[in-house]
Amino acid sequence: MTRFLFASDSFKGTISSARAAELLAIAAQESFPGAATTGIAVADGGEGTVEAVVAATGGTLRTALVCGPRGAAVEASYGILEGGGAIIEMAAASGLPLLEPCDRDPRLTSTFGTGQLIAHALDDGARDVTLAIGGSATNDGGMGCMRALGARFLDAAGDELEGTGADLARVASIDLTGLDARVAQARFHVMCDVDNPLLGERGATHVFGPQKGASPAVVDELEAGMAHYARVLEATFADFDPADDGMGAAGGLGAAARAFLHAELQPGIERVLDLVGFDNLLAGCDVCVTGEGHADAQSAHGKVISGIAARCKRAGIACVAIVGGMDADACELLDVGVDALVPTVLDVCTLDDALAHAERNYLLAARRVFSLLALTPRH
Repeated sequence: MTRFLFASDSFKGTISSARAAELLAIAAQESFPGAATTGIAVADGGEGTVEAVVAATGGTLRTALVCGPRGAAVEASYGILEGGGAIIEMAAASGLPLLEPCDRDPRLTSTFGTGQLIAHALDDGARDVTLAIGGSATNDGGMGCMRALGARFLDAAGDELEGTGADLARVASIDLTGLDARVAQARFHVMCDVDNPLLGERGATHVFGPQKGASPAVVDELEAGMAHYARVLEATFADFDPADDGMGAAGGLGAAARAFLHAELQPGIERVLDLVGFDNLLAGCDVCVTGEGHADAQSAHGKVISGIAARCKRAGIACVAIVGGMDADACELLDVGVDALVPTVLDVCTLDDALAHAERNYLLAARRVFSLLALTPRH
């Protein structure tokens, strides 16, 4: 019996990961009647990761009222997984889209709400917590997150700081005596797709600060504060190195997660594939079909297609990628394990027209793929 595995990213705004799998199953049965098909939702650690992992693993979606990046209450979702696991997107509590452009100022934002989500997950019994840290509105070095878990950041007078970006330069010491005891009993994994260090021209502030509303003068102010904060971290944690890859992710939350939580940093798609048991599902398949809304040069570096293609290549299983659109640079995917790259849009049309007919075009592309696969000798 022919076996197919379907694992596509969502086509943002048009086709969900789950719907893509349903359309692929329809097309597969037309050319391979009776074929075994398995579809799973996947993501790369960005928006939609919690929903995808919860759907793929039969987990439970929970919601909690937490502090947003400027302190206003927001309702944020996180996932509880079987076996004591949890998955959290920091953007749900501390994300840039939660703020109007006029309210974006990384001197005033905090990751406190993200720490509250971690605490809620621990309350739910989670002892293996995965944190996706893309899309932050913050540059607080993770202080807010750790404050929510019981750490105290003190100024020179011994008074506790709020833990915003503006407080980076004021931290004199860190009090860990109140840190939630459950932190030491849990394992933490951080989905991190950047290798930026904490400081410098490639660091958290210079690279990502302007995206979060920082002017050049504010970037300089925050960088000086982050350098001071890094020295306090080095004095507090013997094995902390601000130059390590990923320390600058999410305005320094990567650094705090490594220092306070002893978290393992891992590319987002790799962690998602581990959580959903992708390798076990792939075993014994003839072809895996993946894809995303638009493929370009970045698709070959840490995105859904490249992550899945690499595992297919290691397993010796053919991988086909169906994409909404593609740049010429997307052909780099053919070097990382994709055997065929198929765009859904064939005719010249506007973007609005392509989006309006996304599902029809996707199904037509799926039919083309399986009709071509049917030409090859069947096992």
